[in-house]
Amino acid sequence: MAPTTLKTCGAVAAMLLASAVVLAQGAAPQPGKPAAPAAPATPPPAAGQPAQPGAAAGAPAPEPYTYNPDGRRDPFVSLIARGVEAPAGVKSSGLGGITTAELVVKGVMNSKGSYIALVAGPDGKTYTAHVNDRLVDGTIRSITPQGLVVVQEVNDPLSLIKQREVRKGLRASEDGK
Repeated sequence: MAPTTLKTCGAVAAMLLASAVVLAQGAAPQPGKPAAPAAPATPPPAAGQPAQPGAAAGAPAPEPYTYNPDGRRDPFVSLIARGVEAPAGVKSSGLGGITTAELVVKGVMNSKGSYIALVAGPDGKTYTAHVNDRLVDGTIRSITPQGLVVVQEVNDPLSLIKQREVRKGLRASEDGK
């Protein structure tokens, strides 16, 4: 190669290197204006103080994040079982301590012209249930030879329906018949 070609290639390489350095430092200097010397981003720590990574010397600490729901639903509450949760607290004993979901109808009897249901709770005990008996989350509305009907109180602030009828059959559908 000729010596002039080497000089031209060297000059082009020098200009590319210089422009890369300028772009890496920030903005290119304006023509006619002298470039200001770059100030250090953070002052060096004093001799007696240890360096704090990520924190500037005079910057205030950021405030911790707090979530404001503004009437929106809790995203961690299940949408499937929404509104039928049992109230928190100590359960009472007997039929009044059983929720509608825990109630299992074992039998129905006719006594003095009205029906009485034999129901089992989650503890395995059997109770006698009459019309208007109170459960944790509802009231027994009626008892028929096929089962019983419970008016369950829906505890869902977004629902327009505050009560619903739940039918508990004598023959459960889990028998497969």
